[in-house]
Amino acid sequence: MLARIAFAVAALLAALPAAAQTLVVSDKPDAVAVTVYRDPNRGEGAIRQSWPGGYALVTETRTLQLPAGAAVIRFVGVSEGMMPETAIVTGLPRGVGEKNRDARLLGPATLVDAYLKRRVTVRRTDRATGKVRASEAMIQAGPEGGVLLTTEQGVEALGCSGLPEALVYPGAPADLAAKPTLSVTTDGPRAQTVTVQLSYLAQGLDWSANYVAQLGEGNMLDLFGWMTVVNGGSQGFADARTSAVAGQPNKEKAARLPRGAATALRLECWPMGTTSDASAPGAPMAPPPPPPAPVPAPMDRAESIIVTGSRVAFAPVMMAEQEDLGDLKLYRVPEPVSVAARATKQVALLHRERVQMARIYAGTFRPFAYDPDRDAESEPAAILLRAENRTSAGLGLPLPAGSVALFAARGDQPVLLGESALQDRAIGDEIELRPGDSSEVRYAVIGEPGSKRRANYRVEVTNALATPVTFELPIPYRDAKAGAPLVSHKGVPTWRVTVPANGTANLDLTLKRAR
Repeated sequence: MLARIAFAVAALLAALPAAAQTLVVSDKPDAVAVTVYRDPNRGEGAIRQSWPGGYALVTETRTLQLPAGAAVIRFVGVSEGMMPETAIVTGLPRGVGEKNRDARLLGPATLVDAYLKRRVTVRRTDRATGKVRASEAMIQAGPEGGVLLTTEQGVEALGCSGLPEALVYPGAPADLAAKPTLSVTTDGPRAQTVTVQLSYLAQGLDWSANYVAQLGEGNMLDLFGWMTVVNGGSQGFADARTSAVAGQPNKEKAARLPRGAATALRLECWPMGTTSDASAPGAPMAPPPPPPAPVPAPMDRAESIIVTGSRVAFAPVMMAEQEDLGDLKLYRVPEPVSVAARATKQVALLHRERVQMARIYAGTFRPFAYDPDRDAESEPAAILLRAENRTSAGLGLPLPAGSVALFAARGDQPVLLGESALQDRAIGDEIELRPGDSSEVRYAVIGEPGSKRRANYRVEVTNALATPVTFELPIPYRDAKAGAPLVSHKGVPTWRVTVPANGTANLDLTLKRAR
């Protein structure tokens, strides 16, 4: 018997240090750095604003007052999209014992859930006097499908009186955090002040390049680029050292983040607003109006735009600096900027003037069976603006993937000609923008009588412009025979011809049929 008592006392003493852990709360970082990587699966599409598909490497520097002995450190305000398995904490004297990502956030629904079957205070406005009165109530059900309360009047549904009412709680439960939080355990040899670094990957961020191109005389182009960073999380990064990585680093698909209970509260009422009118909740209350769309964060000293009589001039004040990162490119913002929660940040990326572009009109060839009753209809040719990414052409710098908005001056006003997608382009690559189609340059592919082994076609191009144009038609077929010489463009045989002003051009084409 005494042995069992001695063993129980020893076990109790062994458990005391774990129970005596001191709580250390770090409310916010002293400094933060954010490096954003693009969504590897987005392609040419736009960034998903609600929850972007990219990710970021976040590094926070925090100063802690560490006690002697066991302690639990709570890093408050980490990114909502934190992947806790990637978190690394350096600077603690004896390292980290365990990590916990606190996913339950403080909110109306989580408060109701935490106080289920417990007493709260209900504040209501009296219909007769208009005065606010407080009374005790017990939460019987919620938050799914509405909140039911037991009061002096019986069982009632919250929010169904038609007058303002609210629940008042004795306090916030310890397991609910106002902001996303990472908790770690440690054991300090003595009380001391330490500076630690918390690094982790976070989902819910993305970035893209957005270009504004001004088309001038002689197909010269002024090109200005933005680095656009989108933060879809509930936590912002104030005065962050911000960078973005261009390219496609290999990244395995991350596991879906465990999401805490919803913080929004959905209330339901009986059809007539009282419990005597129905035995169960029925029609839901009208949902609250949607929140206003997030306002993009101000552009931090990014640039001034000066409109002149013939062109739009850009005067960047702060521009991202390009650095090599192995085979990738890193764009570093030279000054700290704030990447707000659920907001978009733009910083100047690059600026080039008088870029030499060639204007090309292009068609598409699709074989079809000959039909004497088929009427050949002309199609508008695609407009292509093509340039070499070389210094001699006015460029000569890596261009991150993004979208290009092309403008031309008409009097004192810039006019949008169209938009085009742009893939990552290295120095020396060909750049091709497609702002739209032409109604003045058209082409038609006409079927001609053939044989069992050959299909014959005639291509007719018309130019209604007052200047000659260059027209291209790729013909990606090995056994094609054309009535004019073909050139190779990107490894594809291509008919390239100059169509005179207000004139036409024709090509006879033969394809071998498959046996």
